[in-house]
Amino acid sequence: MKKDLLFTPGPTPIPPEALLAMAQPIDYHRSSATVALIKDVLEKLKHVFQTENDVLFLTSSGTGAMEGAVANLLSRNDKAIVIRSGKFGERWGEICNAYGIEVIPIDVSWGNSVDPQTVEGLLTEHADVRTVFATLCETSTGALHDIEALANLTRIRPTLLVVDAVSALGADDLQMDTWGVDVVVSCSQKGLMTPPGLAFAALNQRAWDAVERSNLPKYYLDYRKAYESGLEGSVPYTPAVTLLTALQCALNRIRKEGIRNTIARHKRLALATRSAMKALGLPLFAASPANTLTSIRLPEEIDGKAFINLMRDTYGITYAGGQSQLSGKIVRIAHLGWVNENDVIVAISAFERGLVEIGYDIPLGAGIAAAQEVFNGNL
Repeated sequence: MKKDLLFTPGPTPIPPEALLAMAQPIDYHRSSATVALIKDVLEKLKHVFQTENDVLFLTSSGTGAMEGAVANLLSRNDKAIVIRSGKFGERWGEICNAYGIEVIPIDVSWGNSVDPQTVEGLLTEHADVRTVFATLCETSTGALHDIEALANLTRIRPTLLVVDAVSALGADDLQMDTWGVDVVVSCSQKGLMTPPGLAFAALNQRAWDAVERSNLPKYYLDYRKAYESGLEGSVPYTPAVTLLTALQCALNRIRKEGIRNTIARHKRLALATRSAMKALGLPLFAASPANTLTSIRLPEEIDGKAFINLMRDTYGITYAGGQSQLSGKIVRIAHLGWVNENDVIVAISAFERGLVEIGYDIPLGAGIAAAQEVFNGNL
């Protein structure tokens, strides 16, 4: 009997109560019950965003919130610094290009994190830059960026820091208010343990001032409409009501655990996974790895695509492969959302068995032992 298990950085496993909530009869999206649901979800999202700012939501993927950030914060002929360290950092630049924003890129080798001094140098050189677009965790590589250091640079300047926390919200630390991050965007299908289809954005007052000045075209992705409707427990357009009911259940879990404990759990799972890979003699790809996922550089003799297919088809274990130039060269194991220590042991155990099956020589069981040492508090 094969049991399918998901270890990808989105979608992630969904708690049973969230699945059951979506199986209930659907309600009218203008009903009093849905009004209460929307207000409750938006209030509880503040805990995850670590902010007192109101959070708005869109019925879209996380890219919708990213595009909304560009369309709502900037104006024609504005300049933006874009940190391009992987597929999703590059996406910020692609969205800016679509809206005619002048992009000043910082290209970082995939697997590395941006040097804050490089950002500081460009901010000094280009004092008229309106925004810095960054990622918390570059999902395509597993690299973590030092958002606190970047916020220290922008909050003393008239430049906004906009962070893609699509994959890492709730897994890697992002203290929006304490650090002074202006905008954080995310979505439902990662650390929030809900199916794809909801996107979120939190803005501070500096960001809302920019929204008032923005003259770029926007309609469905208009942040002001979404924000004002959310205050009334409503939306400008039809929302994904079933996803909101699932999200409420997931947020209840996070509130019960506490966001600081949630982040600590992800850190522990990440450390165990990294320790396992090192014990197996496999190098990590990211120089500064995130809690969200672990990316492993595969030996040249291993066909990464074939390995991913083997694990899914034979063992029911789904990892993520590499993207773009990393296709077939890395494996990404997510330990994100509704995942605990036992799940990670299963992910590592299956990984070891898969390597042995394809004929790659490893010390079988070494990865599991290393992970157990972490979980037992010995590392």
